[in-house]
Amino acid sequence: MVVVGVVMGSDSDFPVLEDAIEVLKQFQIPFEVKISSAHRTLHTTIEWVEDFEKRGGKIIIAAAGLAAHLPGVVAAATTLPVIGVPIKSGALEGVDALYSIVQMPPGIPVATVGINGARNAALLAVEMLSLSDCDLKNALRDYRGRMARQVEEKDKKIKQQLQSR
Repeated sequence: MVVVGVVMGSDSDFPVLEDAIEVLKQFQIPFEVKISSAHRTLHTTIEWVEDFEKRGGKIIIAAAGLAAHLPGVVAAATTLPVIGVPIKSGALEGVDALYSIVQMPPGIPVATVGINGARNAALLAVEMLSLSDCDLKNALRDYRGRMARQVEEKDKKIKQQLQSR
């Protein structure tokens, strides 16, 4: 069963979404990827969202740039949690996408990560899923432990470099 849906407005968004896919693979979370536009393929987008929910999907990560209506359209078509990823693009370099995603009307929330924050979107999905999965919660704790050790190693390396000067 697919657990996380990753939908993007264009194939040009895929390089950013690869970070999310990497995280989902690392945590062995089944996912599917879809390209669908809130503007150019509205009905297809809504049909995919409804089908994803019927098939037992749990969370949707939706990414878009510029006006970035895709996460909001997806959220309006489901009661599943939707995590929006604003894509850096256009003259405003993703700020317009961030505002479009984060400023949803009351009643249709979209959790929003930073511009090009696909990795954090996937980690937020992992956190949500870990609420009912102890193995996943433990894997997430291990992941964070590895991150902490990496920071500590970098700290030691910098201190050693400074001492050798």
